[in-house]
Amino acid sequence: MFMLRVTCEIRPTEDKDKVVKAVTNLFNLSKIEIIEDYPYNKLVGESDKIESLVKLHRLLRQERILDAFRNVLLNNKAGNTTEFKLNKQSAYVGRATLVTLDSESPLGPIVVRIVSDKIDEVIDWLAPKTVGGHPTQERSVPKV
Repeated sequence: MFMLRVTCEIRPTEDKDKVVKAVTNLFNLSKIEIIEDYPYNKLVGESDKIESLVKLHRLLRQERILDAFRNVLLNNKAGNTTEFKLNKQSAYVGRATLVTLDSESPLGPIVVRIVSDKIDEVIDWLAPKTVGGHPTQERSVPKV
């Protein structure tokens, strides 16, 4: 079992299409909807396929942020779930920048939740242990 859920606010000053682009630069989602809400509309995207994380998997290696990303995934793990936040403006230009505090992303962060009965395997595939910044072992995409 695997479920990816991506959410973010769409502020009144933002172009909805640009917010969608920011999210789709990092994830291949099977479903994206805009929910009209107060005070901000929200983008909600979902996928039940682990392959939806392939773009992020590639970016983590390009940007050499595997160690930081792994730490966040493990520290935020609770049961079969992990969660992290990404900067929306960075995502728009195809970069994966972690956000610790919401204030680090002035237009609000992209909140990502991964649920899997094999969450440890998902984390080990997405952000494996490293030595000197290089993965000690690249794993194939887990069968979830």
